[in-house]
Amino acid sequence: MNFVLDASALIAFLRDEQGANVVAEALLHPNSRCFAHALNLCEVFYDFYRAAGPQVASLAIEDLVNLGVEQDATLDGVWQAAGILKATLRRVSLADCFAIELAQRKSAALLTADHHEFDVLREKAICEIRFIR
Repeated sequence: MNFVLDASALIAFLRDEQGANVVAEALLHPNSRCFAHALNLCEVFYDFYRAAGPQVASLAIEDLVNLGVEQDATLDGVWQAAGILKATLRRVSLADCFAIELAQRKSAALLTADHHEFDVLREKAICEIRFIR
């Protein structure tokens, strides 16, 4: 199974917060692939940079890559699709629109902790959404 991890899921995993075990299962399952768009990785990077500085931020991203998170930095055609999602969904962050687009493109389940943005979207079935907590 394919998974797309948004920043909230990645940060929960790295900080061993509630739901980290769900992310770990996706990362460690032998038949799964885990993706994150570069914009979502940027959110993780700046979160750790603010909290602990550049070295810790770089190590956080390195840890994710070493565990098998595949970075998708595709922008050709993607930025337009993410823009359309942002225009129509409105209350979803732009970075999360990139995660949604990636989940659609990879036929993946999107793992997130962000109920405030994704509860409503789950009902719209724009992609499979799984909450880690």
